[in-house]
Amino acid sequence: MGKKLTIFLFLLPSLVGLVLFSIIPIGTSLYLSLTEWDVIGGPPKFHGLKNYVQILQSEEMGRILGNTLYFIVLYIPLILTVSILVALLLNNPYKGIGIYRTIYYVPVLTSWVAAALLWKWLLNARYGAVNAILGWFGIQGPSWLQDKAWAMPGVVLSSIWKDMGYFSLIFLAGLQGIDKTYYEAAEIDGASSFAKFRYITLPLVTPTLFFVMVICIINSFQLFPQVMVMTEGGPGGATQVFVERIYNYAFRYYKMGYAASLSWILFAFIFVATIIQLRMQKRWVHYDS
Repeated sequence: MGKKLTIFLFLLPSLVGLVLFSIIPIGTSLYLSLTEWDVIGGPPKFHGLKNYVQILQSEEMGRILGNTLYFIVLYIPLILTVSILVALLLNNPYKGIGIYRTIYYVPVLTSWVAAALLWKWLLNARYGAVNAILGWFGIQGPSWLQDKAWAMPGVVLSSIWKDMGYFSLIFLAGLQGIDKTYYEAAEIDGASSFAKFRYITLPLVTPTLFFVMVICIINSFQLFPQVMVMTEGGPGGATQVFVERIYNYAFRYYKMGYAASLSWILFAFIFVATIIQLRMQKRWVHYDS
């Protein structure tokens, strides 16, 4: 009994924090999603699943889901490709390689607000550095953040720059965990560099690739700071996404019940997407045994 009490006392601070800052807010959010509450108009009024029905039948739901999927289609292949290439470069024993690894990681440490403001300037249609560089090659750059067709690609560019160092570091850890004897055996057989990457590196890094893909999908559904700073959901709703809509409904329009319902729908999408990835990993993820 004394041992159990000691364990309980050690766990108590964490349990109190878990209940106060996780379980109670989650339960409250679920209840609010079943109510109509504008914060300043009195207490919440229970009205069942009306919020969910209204959201799922709205034109806005299709737009924000489409924008999110568009971001995912652009972001996932690019961030995976760039991160793996950078990790391969940083895995070489160059002189001063630690300095380069630090430099690539600096954007990760940068505040998203600061990074988004930087990219908002870089993508400025008239004075931005990106269009200036394109002009050197005779290419007229688009009005990135003011054009419906280019606003989301602009957000994707900023996201890749910000996240590349983090995922490259994860891939680097995966590369360094591969047994070197595989490469030694391949060299004896006369395998080329591409063959070693195709038949050794890529299969053995799939567990890391799977982990990164799960994190990327979850982060993509939770896209927020870069959108709020760079486009505020515009132009014309072209970059409206889940968390941006949740924030606006809760803290600009004061529709807390509606925002809570939208947050639970977002949770459902993330949950389903994660389950699908977990089920599909058996088909392509290879664990070194």
